[in-house]
Amino acid sequence: MGIAAKTPTPPPEQAAADVRKAERTDRIVGTVQRQGALAVLVVVVLIALAAFPNFRSFDNTGTILVAAAPPMLIALGMTFVILTGGIDLSVGSLYVLGGVLAAWASQYGFVAAFAAPLLVCGAIGVANGLLIAYTRMAPFIVTLAALLGARGLMRAISSEGSETFLVKSDAFRRLGNGSFLDIGYQVWLVVALVVLGMVLLARTRFGHAVYAVGGSADAAALMGIAVHRTKVWVYVMSGLLAGLAGAINAAKLGSGVTVLGTGMELDAIAAVVIGGTLLTGGAGTIAGTIAGVLLLGVIQNLINQVGNVNSNWQQVISGTFLALVVVAQTYLVKLRRVS
Repeated sequence: MGIAAKTPTPPPEQAAADVRKAERTDRIVGTVQRQGALAVLVVVVLIALAAFPNFRSFDNTGTILVAAAPPMLIALGMTFVILTGGIDLSVGSLYVLGGVLAAWASQYGFVAAFAAPLLVCGAIGVANGLLIAYTRMAPFIVTLAALLGARGLMRAISSEGSETFLVKSDAFRRLGNGSFLDIGYQVWLVVALVVLGMVLLARTRFGHAVYAVGGSADAAALMGIAVHRTKVWVYVMSGLLAGLAGAINAAKLGSGVTVLGTGMELDAIAAVVIGGTLLTGGAGTIAGTIAGVLLLGVIQNLINQVGNVNSNWQQVISGTFLALVVVAQTYLVKLRRVS
């Protein structure tokens, strides 16, 4: 009977060195994953400052921030959804529905212009969350149905899209076009909500639950986390923020335009993923999402600066960024597991 050969045990010094190397690799990979979009944004901005004199103006910065305000709100809600391992394809339709409802309700005053889109879009978010959490239906199917339903509701309200409601409330219109310290009111509103979202995600039990559910719903349930309730709330937040984004856009335009929102859900997903949030959930930050939204906004602004480039190239560039980031994320996840 043979004697099995024993695997030689590495000396303690070598084992400690291997552990330190693995920890160092994990830190580097994690930093690249979280801060990659910010690094690319800084590089693109520096190139733009050097190449385009008009890019350096304060007015142009304000233009970028105002244009990024509605997408930022949608991407903020999408960050919470994707962190749980879900997806929300309905936000583009909720965005245009929110704008139409806000413009229609503005005839009844400032409060009504805000309340109508929040109530309706929030209710659709509740329906999405309940179906996904308690029936275990795929988020893709549920939110695709909501996309079609919200778009249909918008068309019904606006007579098949032929009627455009004008904003009647002067106070509501000032929200979209007024400014404080030469920065638009809607930008300040978005900044406040982003800060609130950061605190909610990083400093509360709900935020910890979001990460835990995205990491492993089964493990989160064993830890005593209310998995179903967490999933419902992230879809409610997504619906509310998409409706609010539509409302502030209506305030800016002075009307509820019915042809907007197409593809915004894909732009939001792209911004979130480019910002370092894993599509599988459990890892990501709101700061990364901000960098992703601003990066896409700066690219669009540069395309406008060039002037003779078709704006559709932004979609090509966004898609290329998204593909590269997903490939990079897959590699980084494998590298962290190996280390």
